[in-house]
Amino acid sequence: MPINIPSGLPARAILDSERIFALEKPEAEAQNVRPLRLVVLNLMPKKIETETQLLRLISKSPLQVDVDFMKTSTHEATHTSHDHLVKFYETLDVLENNCYDGLVVTGAPVEHLPFEDVDYWDEFKTILDWASSHVFSTMYLCWGAMGALNYRYGIRKHILEQKIFGVFPQFLQDEYCFITNGFDEMALQPHSRLASMDEDDIARNPELQVLTWGPQSGPGLLATKDFSEVFALGHWEYGKYTLKEEYERDMERGMSNVPFPHNYFPHDDPTLEPLFSWRAHANLLWRNWLNWVYQTTPYDLREIPQLRAEKRLGTDRSIRHSPESPRTDGYQPFMNLHD
Repeated sequence: MPINIPSGLPARAILDSERIFALEKPEAEAQNVRPLRLVVLNLMPKKIETETQLLRLISKSPLQVDVDFMKTSTHEATHTSHDHLVKFYETLDVLENNCYDGLVVTGAPVEHLPFEDVDYWDEFKTILDWASSHVFSTMYLCWGAMGALNYRYGIRKHILEQKIFGVFPQFLQDEYCFITNGFDEMALQPHSRLASMDEDDIARNPELQVLTWGPQSGPGLLATKDFSEVFALGHWEYGKYTLKEEYERDMERGMSNVPFPHNYFPHDDPTLEPLFSWRAHANLLWRNWLNWVYQTTPYDLREIPQLRAEKRLGTDRSIRHSPESPRTDGYQPFMNLHD
């Protein structure tokens, strides 16, 4: 099924070239169905690149999805044209009376900063407060997940001496979880971050469940018990060359705390094409999330504030346990590399 996007969005040409079916809003409005309504809070500097990555994943669902884009008012983007932001993005004050099936909050290259030092931190918290009554389920990515875990659940962030950088194994924690239904026992997930979230804090919080966990990268995917919030600390949305571009950028900046990307280039040879080893699980995660939202969200989005207030967001299918490998033989993939 198609995704519905604003007329003239630059990502349309790329999606067309990849044979992804996208409808611009005048075409979509002629169809007699109710699409899922998503809003994307895009905090990444290269907004068009992030738009395209997310729309690729959203398009893999068999559902029709109507997408709006949100920006912060307290931070001025420097890597995206002002005309693009004016044409395709709105701030919360314009969208605050809308209700949505889902919200996507992207990462941002600010994980090395204390939360309070991020210039849009107060606005970020205001948007999360709004989402808690106007959005059925939220998907947070990387720093967006870190910020939400800290603000909403008090999970502490730890700055790392060296960046977690590359593609790392994540063990599935519950094969019957709705969000990870169909995952292999081990999934590969890109990570690119200078911070981690306190695992003891996560384990102590009864509202949170770890869905995937890796011996090198820690929790990769978490969720609340009712799936009203999903937190991806890695970057399943990344394209094939995103880590390569980030590595080249960081090397040009002379950064000394960025290692060569793990498990990314064949034979660790940067002259070879990177191996796109996470695409299937990325598509499956987003398809599962959108499917869960579709099956549990009300037809009339105006019911969402009351459902959120009453905490009636679907069946609790969580199984709480300590994150570990589901295997009993101690197998830890790739642990002998890059020592």
